Amino acid sequence: MLISRYERMIARRYLLPGRGEAFIAVVAGFSLVAVMLGVAALIVVMSVMNGFRAELFDKITGLNGHAVIQGYGGQLRDWREIVRQAKATPGITSATPLIEQPLFASFNGRVEFALVRGMRVEDIATNPTLRGKEIVGKLSNMQPGGEQVALGSRLAESLGATIGSEISIINPQGASTPFGTMFRTVKYRVAAIFEVGVYDYDKAYVVMPMEDAQTLLLMGDSVGMVELDTDDPDRVGEIVAPLAQKVQDRAQLTDWRMMNAQLFEALSVDRIVSFTVVAIILIVASFNIFSSLIMLVRSKTRDIAVIRTMGATRNAVMRIFVTVGTTIGVLGIAAGLVFAFLIITFREYVVKFIGLVTGQNVWDPSMRFLTELPAKTNPIEVVIVCIVAFLFTFLATLIPAWMASKTDPVQVLRYE
Repeated sequence: MLISRYERMIARRYLLPGRGEAFIAVVAGFSLVAVMLGVAALIVVMSVMNGFRAELFDKITGLNGHAVIQGYGGQLRDWREIVRQAKATPGITSATPLIEQPLFASFNGRVEFALVRGMRVEDIATNPTLRGKEIVGKLSNMQPGGEQVALGSRLAESLGATIGSEISIINPQGASTPFGTMFRTVKYRVAAIFEVGVYDYDKAYVVMPMEDAQTLLLMGDSVGMVELDTDDPDRVGEIVAPLAQKVQDRAQLTDWRMMNAQLFEALSVDRIVSFTVVAIILIVASFNIFSSLIMLVRSKTRDIAVIRTMGATRNAVMRIFVTVGTTIGVLGIAAGLVFAFLIITFREYVVKFIGLVTGQNVWDPSMRFLTELPAKTNPIEVVIVCIVAFLFTFLATLIPAWMASKTDPVQVLRYE
């Protein structure tokens, strides 16, 4: 909407109400703040939800892959052939044999649940979720036959173990005796403590060379599963379908969507609900702009009559008040973008401050899966939020501007 120079001048004067119009200025200020908070809240919520999903997806698929081939009975004896077939399948970028078994870990009288994961040494070194995540020690220190393991940080904390500690891994499926099955207990030295950032993993995982896991579990040369990565996680079902047919007689193939369907569906629903609830703030802000413009029109009735008698058209008066309202909205949107950027940048400090004020642990890793609050801002979503906020603001100005344009200067100035 193009406006003339004098229309811009009048709109600028109306943006700063004069003496006796302080209440209008206050309402307009509240409108600006409401738009700012609405825009900032929407951007922050969408960024956190995007970050949560992306971070959770990266962590889960980093350790479990995009798909898993798991042998019937928990063992794959011909895993080398399966790995060869997987690598020959178009779209599959890697195939990693591994062993994963729930057992128990013990140290100094403490016993904790542990998820023992056996991987080839070269796969441990190149795994994106484990690489560089050591708190103390080095994953590269583990070698087959060295009886060394790496612990998740929270499991190590629960056990009270540190680098060099000798822990015991307890396998309930031990040797059979006349008195029953004896638990198999093997001692290992802690070579590294890592933290991947997912509470459940850091609380349970014990990583060791695959050969040591085979010895611990009496599996011979078998593995438990083969983990697959693809070049497009969203097409994983289509990519692995040919391989699933080849191994269906001896193994089951499950992709990441099947393994975590409920979790990611809940995240999608929560994202939509959060967006809808926070968007209400923008609607409230639009009503505030509507109210402030109505009051401004009432207080400027005489001025409107004067400029009408000086030759201003109804459309010109309408453009003036639309400009006033949309300017408030644009300023609020700009302030909201800056505020959202600050919150996202310093989100960890914000979480700590809220926790300090409320006395509550706002981000409990045991409930939130991740140890830190993630954020990933999508520029397209930011643009959409700004456009929606601008449309709400623009629509809120139309009725007050139309009322101003309908002012009859003869009636207003009759008794002046």
